[in-house]
Amino acid sequence: MYTVGIEEEYFVFDARTRRAARTRDKKFFSLAQKSLGDRVMPEMLQSQIEVATPPCNTMAEARAHLAHYRSTLGAAAAERGLGLAAMGTFPLAFWPEQLITKKARYHAILEDLQIIGHRNMLCGMHVHVQVPDLDNRINLIMRLTAYLPLLLALSTSSPFWQGHLTGLAGYRLAVYDELPRTGLPELFRTKQDYDEFIAALVWAKIIPDASYIWWALRPSLNNPTLELRVSDSCTRLDDAVAIAALFRCLTRALDRDRALNAGFDRVGRAITQENKWCAQRYGIAATFVDPFSRSPLTAREWLDQVLDLIAEDVEALGCAAEIGQLDGIFAQGTSADRQIEIFTRAKAAGRQRLTAIKDVIDWVAAATQGKAPQSVRLPA
Repeated sequence: MYTVGIEEEYFVFDARTRRAARTRDKKFFSLAQKSLGDRVMPEMLQSQIEVATPPCNTMAEARAHLAHYRSTLGAAAAERGLGLAAMGTFPLAFWPEQLITKKARYHAILEDLQIIGHRNMLCGMHVHVQVPDLDNRINLIMRLTAYLPLLLALSTSSPFWQGHLTGLAGYRLAVYDELPRTGLPELFRTKQDYDEFIAALVWAKIIPDASYIWWALRPSLNNPTLELRVSDSCTRLDDAVAIAALFRCLTRALDRDRALNAGFDRVGRAITQENKWCAQRYGIAATFVDPFSRSPLTAREWLDQVLDLIAEDVEALGCAAEIGQLDGIFAQGTSADRQIEIFTRAKAAGRQRLTAIKDVIDWVAAATQGKAPQSVRLPA
């Protein structure tokens, strides 16, 4: 029970210009597949690539897989004059330039979504936690929804969009939530509620199956898991594994005590929607509202409450080291915090906007490989 699998999406970019790749480099992808097999796959845009771990019993096992994937892809990219960046949006990606991967599913999605689909220049991290009983998964989704803004805040890595600083720590969901069937899950309490919803959409030929439900938290169609989808692609591997561990422990905590958050209601969901916006705007600097007590609290205060709640689960799942890295996110800031800092300092030093953005991309690429310095030194 509670095995974990992690999917990460990365941007591929031209290492000289720092612009997102327009077309997939076939030799790069061939090198990647030769080394990683079916653990690496194309994404909807040709400037993206995705990896997926197998189901893992420990967070250390998941971390080892992701570290191997990142280093392997980074080396293959470098051979081809490319770079790899784990971040929610890529600063120098421009949607009219992006080409779609030739795959029937993607073309069908774009036929339906039109321009909204073409703007989908986004990379996320998806975390699967095993919960075999579908009935229980639907109820867990309802009770876990309240924590989605906190999980988003910890992962924010998307402050740029098409060459501009957006003012948001997590701009990715501002774009992604243009799509239908995204955002917070609906307030379904039972499998019957969920099944009726899916059946109605399939019968009307709006969607072919439940894989076209893209909520921030959903039951996986092909796996006996809950799938967390709210998080940006995390630049630092330690952050990704820590957030995945937090979600895993929360899932176990609410599964073992099915009274926890059973009173989550329409007001709580409305508050959570506001909390999600606060997480997008401010990241870990946000002030939230407790969906149950209705009182304000900081991200740090909220995390401390959650850590008290999941203490038993952290021990049972052996996640203490990974959960401890959550303190590191507050100490170092999220990827978005560092990107904004690098850009702001470069601009203050007189560097042009484009050059400052390239400094950001260089830091993200290095940090994706675990090679970025803790203190940022700007080029002369």
